[in-house]
Amino acid sequence: MNFLEMFNKGGWAMWPILALLVFGIAISLERFWTLSRASVNTRRFLSTIKKALGEGGVDAATEVCANTRGPVASIFHAGLLRVDRGIEHVEKAIMNAGSIEMAFLEKGLVWLGTVISVAPMLGFLGTVWGMVEAFRAIEQANDISPSIVAGGISTALLTTLFGLVVAIIIQIANNYFISRVDSLIVDMEESSVDFVDTLIEMEKKG
Repeated sequence: MNFLEMFNKGGWAMWPILALLVFGIAISLERFWTLSRASVNTRRFLSTIKKALGEGGVDAATEVCANTRGPVASIFHAGLLRVDRGIEHVEKAIMNAGSIEMAFLEKGLVWLGTVISVAPMLGFLGTVWGMVEAFRAIEQANDISPSIVAGGISTALLTTLFGLVVAIIIQIANNYFISRVDSLIVDMEESSVDFVDTLIEMEKKG
């Protein structure tokens, strides 16, 4: 039995599960593209910012941040715009920008979690429905033959199988994205501390 035959045999519940799979893959592709663009070499970028601050001052560093994509560049840019107000304002701006960037990085993950939860439940629902239909067929045939019982149970269990497969696929993708987001957040926090320290040293030097 090939996949298409199994899908058709599974009944109506296979279609919403398939829709969840397509939806989950679409979200996963969008997250992969977004997180790939958000990843930068933080140490190299921080070194570039320090060099720009030393050679061209705050304006040069701000321009570098404006021309660089990613959350680290965004929070540095927010901090540099508040340099003239003091370090406290810089730190506050960085924290606020960091919160916004974190929300952006985690965007869509809740939908992947929804797919992971709903797909197996739809599978179980389809299985229960299939078992009801199987027992109805037994009742109508007035015969508990192995072929009727086995065929009905086999058809009913296909939706559970499909729902679990979808949940496993999206769960793997979700875990990968969570690890990427956590890594980016750590980079943001570490680079922010180093960045603020650099500004404090510049302020002490006058």
